[in-house]
Amino acid sequence: MSKQLFNTTEKSNFILNMTEEKYSQLATFGLSASYFTTAVFAVIPEFAKKFSYSIVSGGLAISGVICMVLALIGIMKKYIDRKKIFPVCAFSAMIIWGIVSLINSYSVSTSFYGFSGRGEGLLAIIFYFGFFITAMSVKREKTVNIVINSVIASGLLHSVVALIQIFNGGLSHYRFVFLKIKANAASGLAQSPIFLAMVLSLSLTASLVMGVTTDNKKKRIFCIVSSCLFSFVMMFTYSLMGIAGIISGIILAVIAVFISKSPKIRLVSLLSAVIPAIVSVIIVNAGLVGEISSYKLYDGYTLWWADSYIRLSASGDYDNDKLDISDTMEVYKYLNNTTCDIIRKYPLVGTGPDQLVYPQLYTNGGLDPETSDISTIIAANRGTFDKVYNEYLYTAATRGIPSLIALILVLGSVMVSGFRKIKKSPSDINICTFMMFICGIVIFFIGCSNITFSPIFWAISGLLMCSAKKE
Repeated sequence: MSKQLFNTTEKSNFILNMTEEKYSQLATFGLSASYFTTAVFAVIPEFAKKFSYSIVSGGLAISGVICMVLALIGIMKKYIDRKKIFPVCAFSAMIIWGIVSLINSYSVSTSFYGFSGRGEGLLAIIFYFGFFITAMSVKREKTVNIVINSVIASGLLHSVVALIQIFNGGLSHYRFVFLKIKANAASGLAQSPIFLAMVLSLSLTASLVMGVTTDNKKKRIFCIVSSCLFSFVMMFTYSLMGIAGIISGIILAVIAVFISKSPKIRLVSLLSAVIPAIVSVIIVNAGLVGEISSYKLYDGYTLWWADSYIRLSASGDYDNDKLDISDTMEVYKYLNNTTCDIIRKYPLVGTGPDQLVYPQLYTNGGLDPETSDISTIIAANRGTFDKVYNEYLYTAATRGIPSLIALILVLGSVMVSGFRKIKKSPSDINICTFMMFICGIVIFFIGCSNITFSPIFWAISGLLMCSAKKE
């Protein structure tokens, strides 16, 4: 007999009567949608330059609201058991302290909604919590498999757009990474070459690991082909993240072979990540792409000049007197050191979510702060930046050290759960999910949270905690 609340009908009590199978089906839709909505919305400003990139946050909001509802249903249905309470509480603490940070921030509205074009305010973090809880509540292994396939599919979508950007130079703000440097850098629909490299790092890890662990021959071939495309495109982001993503994907796939006890001959398939990377370098050195004749890393130019300063006016132009923008390691060192200074100044509550640039402002550029657009004032402050490409430092700087501690507790508890899961059941799906999670926490050392990458990462983290059963 179906459950009912008071005198309501059975239809109006669909939550009470929802089966684990039905919930997993809805979760499949919600989590998979989170991988594509921001990408689809990014098409609008890419095609029509009059539209602001802030519209991309609408894509996150759609999938975020869906998964928030599913998360509440999962909690009501008691799909979050005692073993999952700790990471849920730690993530909740991160949100609660984010509210404290928001109250003490430079701009409450920016802290909540995020800076225009970035959208990484407290609201986005709440949506990530929804992805995490929804994935954690999944009860069917089929859902986990579909979501992993969706990560590969989203990587293919980004890569197809990236190929147009690489060979045609269209649909991109990174045709010129700096003034006369026409490199045709790939950003896909991730809004930034570095963000694209982060997303494809997860997609590549998924395809490489599934390619060496699955016994399905057709799936192995599909994964090998996908890996070729991902590796090729990642090199055209001209970023340290792209190279690190390829290396970490290969290493994690090698580890996966030994954990799963798969035939060692399958390690040959890892050449699908090596050969395309070499080919991409040869193409650049042959002068077949853009107007450059040698392969170089352009991290400083893309993350500071082309992305933050030109595309979004979220930072000032770089300062030649403070650093050499062409030296990738010097750029990252400067960003990290300056951010550490900000952490020392605001150790408890940080600057406020998505407001790293605010404490760096030193001039109004001759404009009236009361009537002028904040982006115009920020752009006038030379040497300022809005993102540090180390998520752990970025969390501490914008939301305080307590938020960093909470983040580490969440990731640590998920990692422990993942170790136990693959030890108990070393299936190809469980191993792939764990390796993708490891990839995510590693690249967070040279990358930062963004609305394209983070929905995928937090969904994968939640899936690693779920108690999925075979059909």
